[in-house]
Amino acid sequence: MRCPNCNSLDTQVKDSRPTEDSAVIRRRRVCVACNFRFTTFERVQLRELTVIKRNGRRVPFDRDKLMRSVQISLRKRQVEPERVEKMVSTIVRELETGGEAEISSEVIGETVMEHLRTLDDVAYVRFASVYRNFREAKDFADVLGELSGEEEARLAAIRK
Repeated sequence: MRCPNCNSLDTQVKDSRPTEDSAVIRRRRVCVACNFRFTTFERVQLRELTVIKRNGRRVPFDRDKLMRSVQISLRKRQVEPERVEKMVSTIVRELETGGEAEISSEVIGETVMEHLRTLDDVAYVRFASVYRNFREAKDFADVLGELSGEEEARLAAIRK
């Protein structure tokens, strides 16, 4: 592992421990050259995923980009970071176990929206507005109508 301070390749692991959900290993490291301490995280990657963009271009899947887009949709919302991390890990795991090494950006977007819908309605609408490229207020009204229709159906089922 390269030291982020001096770029030396000579680093030592001082402490390793799993995170709470045991999906990631947190490692505390120290650089032998400059004595700088830093943390790395290690997670299992089942396969190399390639994203097929709408224009046909192929790019490597980037978990951090997925996390950033979800965090943008959740900005100023009261959702615990652990729930967000778990949701992103679940999405990545679903994509990796899907059997395909190449995944369209549409599949990724729909999967994210499906998970955001259960996590936070506002984040879902925000993400949908960018992903589906809303052009007018009617587009927002349609998505809000979908959400309120689901809520009414859920309340009717509870009343029965």
